[in-house]
Amino acid sequence: MSNHLSSSSHKVEVFYDGECPLCLREIKLLKWLDRKNRIQFTDIAADDFNAAEYEKTPAQFMDEIHGRLPDGQWIIGVEVFRQLYSAVGLGPLVWPTRLPGISHALDFGYQVFAKNRLRSTGRCTKETCEVG
Repeated sequence: MSNHLSSSSHKVEVFYDGECPLCLREIKLLKWLDRKNRIQFTDIAADDFNAAEYEKTPAQFMDEIHGRLPDGQWIIGVEVFRQLYSAVGLGPLVWPTRLPGISHALDFGYQVFAKNRLRSTGRCTKETCEVG
């Protein structure tokens, strides 16, 4: 597995949980929209995925969506979605999400989702959802 985007045509790499039903719906839509192959999709649930190759822990990848730009810059949360939808040509729909009130609401909504993702998709275990 490469620690770099595999093609200069990729605009963003997304690290997604391939075992999350809600996440997979979004990824399937993005793959369908990505007709110019601008997105590199990396499944963090794949058997051969090794978080350490990216100098991150599995928990970091599981806590919230991660993305990486061609220059190696990491992005997380709602910004990943902005970059993904811009990469597939939906930039005009993305810019309003940067407006202060909308941006804060989206960030809050995503944080609530990310914190409860395993519970809401029926994937809680004693290790993943138990409060310490």
